[in-house]
Amino acid sequence: MSQHLNPLGQPVGESLADWQVPPHPPGQILEGRLARLEPLVVARHAASLYAAHALDADNRNWTYLPYGPFDTFDSYCAWIDTHCRGRDPLFYAIVERTSDAAVGVASYLRVAPASGSIEVGHINFSPRLQQTPAATEAMYLLMKHAFKLGYRRYEWKCDALNAPSRAAALRLGLSFEGIFRQATVVKGRNRDTAWYAAIDREWPLLHAAFARWLDPANFDAAGKQRVALSALTRLSLQGGALLPVG
Repeated sequence: MSQHLNPLGQPVGESLADWQVPPHPPGQILEGRLARLEPLVVARHAASLYAAHALDADNRNWTYLPYGPFDTFDSYCAWIDTHCRGRDPLFYAIVERTSDAAVGVASYLRVAPASGSIEVGHINFSPRLQQTPAATEAMYLLMKHAFKLGYRRYEWKCDALNAPSRAAALRLGLSFEGIFRQATVVKGRNRDTAWYAAIDREWPLLHAAFARWLDPANFDAAGKQRVALSALTRLSLQGGALLPVG
């Protein structure tokens, strides 16, 4: 932790005289090679998303979310209309470029421009999107956009019992910061919340790690990765140099 002394000899944080408050995310389309993130709209995305989520036959994806599953298409549309049309949370549909179908959602939330903090959440990848390069690219696009806007801190929070989400945060290069005990109540259950974050000074090396992993040369003819993203982000956070692709 960087600290300095004020005129009274007290330790204080570094000066941010040159930092500027970033704008609120404008809700623009985020374009990638494999995925495209579009502001979530019922008419454009709901049918495709509902069909994709229906592939999750045991509703496993909804366990740790504070809403869902939805028994009918109409109830899903009503939820989107009620909860997903604002600026915070700002919901995106994750569109698979090869099929032009929406196959997952994610959002910005708890957007705090004055402190330069922004969170990613409401992540729900359908079985069509899970464990694909497009899923990783979607997370990369959201992180990249936040830091490009000028945010200093990019947060990820999840139920402390949600092992897949916690593993995903670490894989993406976010650092574990602790657990808030009895943070909230979700679906009538206690939730301890695990906190993860990446900060702006880490982003250049994390950006290089994502670029290295997403490069088509990192995948063999069968689509198997040559180098794991977790290894690249871990090396980046340790200040290591990334080897050339290929």
